[in-house]
Amino acid sequence: MSIPKVATVIGAGSMGPGIAALLARYGSQVRVNDISEEVLARAEKVAAGASATLDELDVPTVPGGSIVFEADQAKALDGTELVIEAIPEKIELKKTLLAQVEAVVGDDVIIATNTSGIPISDMGKEMAHPERLIGMHWSNPPHLIPMIEVIKGEHTTDAVQDKLIEIVKAFGYEAVVEKEVPGFIENRVLYAIMRECLSLIEQGVATQRDLDTCIKWGIGYKLAVIGPMRLLDMAGLDIYESVASYLNQDLSNESGVSTRIAELTSQKKLGMKTGEGMYTYGEGEVDAKRDDIVRGLVATRKVLSEIKPV
Repeated sequence: MSIPKVATVIGAGSMGPGIAALLARYGSQVRVNDISEEVLARAEKVAAGASATLDELDVPTVPGGSIVFEADQAKALDGTELVIEAIPEKIELKKTLLAQVEAVVGDDVIIATNTSGIPISDMGKEMAHPERLIGMHWSNPPHLIPMIEVIKGEHTTDAVQDKLIEIVKAFGYEAVVEKEVPGFIENRVLYAIMRECLSLIEQGVATQRDLDTCIKWGIGYKLAVIGPMRLLDMAGLDIYESVASYLNQDLSNESGVSTRIAELTSQKKLGMKTGEGMYTYGEGEVDAKRDDIVRGLVATRKVLSEIKPV
């Protein structure tokens, strides 16, 4: 199985439109489903923007691809070969949806979830056939980050995993095959970094801007090319052992949520969506910053694609 002829993306929020744009680019007839007509209308515009970004990346267009935005779930699922669930991160919502999907799709349809960390096995506990449920965690923005985490649940078959890996490779992405752990790989590592950064902010060690600069150039620049395991070899395992022996004990081991984050969320300062979070955004600044980020990701992907993997 390569690119599915018909695919369904359920959830038209932050991830769904980009996922749909990429699949359609490679020839899939994509149905994007959501319970909100307003969300679907917005998603149509976002998908068009994602498609324009794929033009900038010179991603080839395979004939036959299309996107339909459909509020009727039954119509969105009719004849589908792959279902990607991308609704909010609430396990009970996901369980309900998975039961609905399972009841109407064919027996050979892969049901994938874009959850960013909910255990696949927990989500499939009430399914009649959890063996076809699998984690397919896209990194945001999904049409720009060419890597997908593939996670089997307790009952997921090897055949389903193999088919999904084949699909991911068919549209030029890297499939990272993982065992099931809370948060998976990407978010476990990312949240460890953010926990330490927030701790340093709370201690007054540096400003938000200086922290971002340090991580961007001191860590992100290197890791984008090298990767942490290869970096260990470059630095020398003896050096790592020496530094870790005194530094690890001083790193943050906060098991709760940062007090800084709790204070901001209690004040409804949620970041770009409200105009204030770790930074404050003036009129028009959020859209401008988002555009800068997309341009940066496009340029970086082009460069990284030319570097031999290590």
